[in-house]
Amino acid sequence: MKSLYIMGTPGSGKTVVALGLAQKLQQEGYTVGYFKPVASGRKVPGSGDMDSVLMKKVLNLKAPLDIIAPVSAGPFYLSAQMVMKDALARIRSAFEEISREADLVLIDGALSMDILGSRGIDCVTLAKTLGSCALLVLKVENDYSLDNAIYLNRHLVLEGVSIAGNIFSNVPRPLYAKTDGVYRPILEESGYKTLGVFPSRPEIAAPTVAEFYDVLGGEILAAHEHLNMLVEDVVIGAMTIAGALTYLRRAANKAVILGGDRADLALAALETSTSVLILTGGLYPDVKVLARAEEMHVPVILVHYDTYTTIEKLALVSRHIQPHDQESIRAALENIESYCDWTSIIKSLTTD
Repeated sequence: MKSLYIMGTPGSGKTVVALGLAQKLQQEGYTVGYFKPVASGRKVPGSGDMDSVLMKKVLNLKAPLDIIAPVSAGPFYLSAQMVMKDALARIRSAFEEISREADLVLIDGALSMDILGSRGIDCVTLAKTLGSCALLVLKVENDYSLDNAIYLNRHLVLEGVSIAGNIFSNVPRPLYAKTDGVYRPILEESGYKTLGVFPSRPEIAAPTVAEFYDVLGGEILAAHEHLNMLVEDVVIGAMTIAGALTYLRRAANKAVILGGDRADLALAALETSTSVLILTGGLYPDVKVLARAEEMHVPVILVHYDTYTTIEKLALVSRHIQPHDQESIRAALENIESYCDWTSIIKSLTTD
């Protein structure tokens, strides 16, 4: 039995890569196990780690969730020292149980590679401990992203972890050509293989209105049944109506953040491609805004934060694919089939 430890930078889409690769491996006839030794993300109330719930459902896994994700660590995990005391033993035991039922095991890394480093169970150390091959999934934002990729590869080599390769994932459209034509060759000249360059896809990367609401809270004043709409951009409505129109028309499928007393701007936004209105300051809007939002099927969320605090909280919004989201699940597989050298990954897992 071989295992692939999928690790990388925050927001790169490690779980989406794991989801697509697992489906492809199943298509190729392999019995695939999924393991998330350290869960550090969102949870499904009453169930457990959200990513593990997704993979268990989509892949029809038999293992219980507490075996798939044996350790959970929030940002203040050191406050629960006794919980972490036997973490490595639990991880080893759970991994052995999952391995018994699988030809190949995909290990989904924590949000960041260094999480639980103080306990000696960060991604790199665990990859060594479990004898796993590493697949690095990298988020692209600018040229520093390439520097980070080379640094992480060097670190893995120095630690004695074999590397299957790298995937640049969720690459913004303006950076796609540069990533494929500049970053990829430089990474390979440095001795590190690139297995794929995945373009950003809204159905995978863009959060839904519901995920905005999960972070912001507040009240939903209109179009409650349309919280599944995707949000691809954010516009701050802090300008005059004349100045705002250009920005409102330019951005598609956007969230518009503005004060509840800006009825003129809210109505203008509703005539453009808007996914949600987020009204700040606890100010209830004019009834005309709510009526038009219902007509246009655009949710309106009222929060009691000021605009600055609301914008700060948006940094916590992220996309999590749900088990019922068939379009996103298919897109994860399409990424592997269209943009990834998945045969090389299989070779790295099946060749001694």
